[in-house]
Amino acid sequence: MSIQRLSHIGICVSHLATSVSFYRTLGFEELSRLTVQGQQSAQLLAIEGGALQAVYLERDGTRLELLYYPTAGHRQDAVPCPMNRLGFTHLSLRVEKIDETITRVEEAGGTVLAETRVDNPDWHSSAVFVTDPDGLRIELLQAPGDPNALPSG
Repeated sequence: MSIQRLSHIGICVSHLATSVSFYRTLGFEELSRLTVQGQQSAQLLAIEGGALQAVYLERDGTRLELLYYPTAGHRQDAVPCPMNRLGFTHLSLRVEKIDETITRVEEAGGTVLAETRVDNPDWHSSAVFVTDPDGLRIELLQAPGDPNALPSG
């Protein structure tokens, strides 16, 4: 197998400008925009009409592709989706000051899932789930030590 690298993570959004603004608030930088339509696009995406507007954002080497379908629209299931639903569940961001980040998330149109907040004084850490404007879960984690280290249990 000759996979070269992870290209991006796609996120369908209901309002492109709102979502771009939200993710820029979280430190993602806009890289480029793409508009496609026609038969090949419809075939690849398996969406009739296939019109797509996309914005690519990047932070810490991770690229997000925000996908907006002006003709086909979007489908929305339970928001936020349960953590045990199969498939993609959440993004996770290591933050320096969790309470400040929560405020910025709310100001940018996100929602704080306050009931998920846990503070662990023994580990000097806090975590909470928030959602983007469309209900995608984002975990905010504040913890001491190397922000590049993986969690261990």
